[in-house]
Amino acid sequence: MMNHAILAGAVMLGMAAAPVFAADEAFVMKVAKGGMAEVELGKLAVEKASSGAVKQFGQRMVDDHSKANEELKALAQSKNISLSPEIGPDEKALRDRLMKLSGAAFDQAYMKAMVSDHVKDVNEFRIESKSGKDPDVKVWAAYTLPTLEEHLKMARDTSGAVGTSGNK
Repeated sequence: MMNHAILAGAVMLGMAAAPVFAADEAFVMKVAKGGMAEVELGKLAVEKASSGAVKQFGQRMVDDHSKANEELKALAQSKNISLSPEIGPDEKALRDRLMKLSGAAFDQAYMKAMVSDHVKDVNEFRIESKSGKDPDVKVWAAYTLPTLEEHLKMARDTSGAVGTSGNK
């Protein structure tokens, strides 16, 4: 009877831990899609932007998010998390919308999206770095957060330079 109680307790602990890890796994999967989108959209900005500042920002997104994506890929593999090779539907819709724009309209739409996206990213990374249950994912989020905060500041500055409010 005692063994049954211990086994039941162990099973309950395991079940309690599963949803928590699921939240960390969901964070990793969402961030992977977002990171791929940042690279893809950054390349688009380098190609289509009319402002040198927007082109420079886009290149920074390509460089920094490519590095972060590689780190995240290694972390996901170590945790047996399968990452999608595709960006998400929201990111695809944004890419498709931006592809139809050019000149100042592209610059403004891209930078507005980058401010909005990085506000969300900084908040999500801040939460994961403080409340994540998987220690490796939590450390990676904390390590990556300062770069995202810098991206947000750059996005706001660049957004202001091309005539959007940039204060989302």
